[in-house]
Amino acid sequence: MSSMSSVAGLSKYLRTLPKIGISILSIIFISFIAGTLDYLINPGNITGIFEKILYGGSFGFGVLGISSIISGVIVQQWVSSMKGINLKMKHSMFLSLVGMILLSIVLLIGAVASAIFNIDIRISSILLGCVLVFAFSILVLWSTTSIGILKSALVSFFQPIFVIAMLVVVMFLNNTGNLPQLEFYTMIIKIIVGSFIFFIAIYSFIKVIESPLKKNLGVGLLDMLSLFITHINEGSDSLEKIFEKIGEPIDTMVGILSFRRNDGSLKALFLSPCVHPGPIGRIGGANMPTILSKRFDTFTLVAHGPSTHDFNPVSVKEIDKIEKTVKEGLDKIFYTSYGSKFSRYSKDKSKIGVQFFGDDAFLLSTFAPYGSDDIEFGVGLAALNQSKNNPAIANSIIVDCHNSFDEDSGRVLPGNPEMFQLLDAINKIKKTVKERGIRVGCGENLMEDLDKNQGIGDSGVKVMIVENSNQKTAYILFDSNNMKTGFRDKIIKEIKEKGLDEIEVMTTDTHSVNTLSKGYNPIGLSYQDKIIEYVKIAIDDALNDLETVEAGMTNERILNINTFGPNNSTELVSTISSIVAVSKIIAPLIFILAFIFVILWIFFLP
Repeated sequence: MSSMSSVAGLSKYLRTLPKIGISILSIIFISFIAGTLDYLINPGNITGIFEKILYGGSFGFGVLGISSIISGVIVQQWVSSMKGINLKMKHSMFLSLVGMILLSIVLLIGAVASAIFNIDIRISSILLGCVLVFAFSILVLWSTTSIGILKSALVSFFQPIFVIAMLVVVMFLNNTGNLPQLEFYTMIIKIIVGSFIFFIAIYSFIKVIESPLKKNLGVGLLDMLSLFITHINEGSDSLEKIFEKIGEPIDTMVGILSFRRNDGSLKALFLSPCVHPGPIGRIGGANMPTILSKRFDTFTLVAHGPSTHDFNPVSVKEIDKIEKTVKEGLDKIFYTSYGSKFSRYSKDKSKIGVQFFGDDAFLLSTFAPYGSDDIEFGVGLAALNQSKNNPAIANSIIVDCHNSFDEDSGRVLPGNPEMFQLLDAINKIKKTVKERGIRVGCGENLMEDLDKNQGIGDSGVKVMIVENSNQKTAYILFDSNNMKTGFRDKIIKEIKEKGLDEIEVMTTDTHSVNTLSKGYNPIGLSYQDKIIEYVKIAIDDALNDLETVEAGMTNERILNINTFGPNNSTELVSTISSIVAVSKIIAPLIFILAFIFVILWIFFLP
């Protein structure tokens, strides 16, 4: 499902479209320049340079500019009256601007051709440009506004028709000999037929590329695209309705490490749900680490359990099932006051951090400094089973630290060498001396002057310090989607000055940070020193918060949580990939043929 994350890169364009005023000024300027250039190339009876600029600029603004500005206003109101989505005034005005630029380019190409071949084809060029504007507009509106193809075609026809209406007015008033004359009804017929050719081409193209998704998963590609844009623009969760249709119920697990005070109240929770915090933005479980942590009346860290995008919840309400499972699991935990020092074991790329509480092991997996992405659930389950075969371990929970990302890193899947390295590292774990007296302190910092642009989610950074056997171990959890390779080591090096013996750095893998500039947005790409200063503040708070606790852990099964699922997730990715592959072949074929037919119709047929 990384393809879904990659689509998030579209958001930076959606959010940075020019303001309405800028689009209007651009329309005025470009239309004036286009008209001026047209008259400079084909002046007719006009001889003076000033007159060419005056008449040409007026022509361009009158025919291209006025029609495009009015179109931008009318089209937005028209789509809104049809209960369309995603088309605000700045989007509509920008759409008119793009259409006018396309029309201007075609006009100037026709002007140059007219001057070279001494045959005035500029009116026909405008007609061709109008047909292309119609085709572009219907493709955009049908894909994004959810008003359907017929309504999209009707709305898309407004700008071309208004351009022709203004052209007729200018032709009627023209006395410069610059423009050839063409009957109004002839122009309308040529535009209608040309637009119909492109209408058929676009309809055929969309139906071909949409049919695999409709057939395999029962959802429409354009519905998914338009609702995704609505989520990016407005934060709407309507896309979850699509995901619920393709959702697949699964059973998975959540690891729970709980610390309670001597009076029985909870001091802190460390959760490792094997549920993936995706797919993107605020949809499904993308902001799960923050949402879930707020469901408990104690300091709660929600780390990344072994899971991939296959286990993305289809909606936010599915997080309720994780919460319910954790709360039920807390009643089953057996607490102990005995713990061990934090120790590390490794095998090739795989490293395992281990701390015992009683005979149960808290396992943290990392492949840093090598790049890695999600550990697949089956691999995590194999790791837990491997730990049970180790006589040193009674039970365990496992955390995917998810703390070393590069663009070439991939998931850890069954059969990968990294999987067996992980199992071999767990097999090396030895019995460890446990001593009475566990102390835990907690601290956090929201890093409020940093945000998703820097890869920081809503929960900022959380720190839990565990003191046992005269050793202080810091567990640092960033609410972010992975970490720039090498940043983990820099943090550990600089934090050790705080008097800590062992440090591990983790990320939640929240996908709430993936809607801004790119599909992947790991922490550490910028502001590394500032981030480390915030970590130091959280560590000071945690050191001042140390108090004696008992610890206990359990793995609980989450039943019937509705996720993308291993079947539908793979189906979705493979279907989208096939759509892209097919589009590369049929799109040029369909649209080039349509373009050729339209040119023949407009330029060569009476």
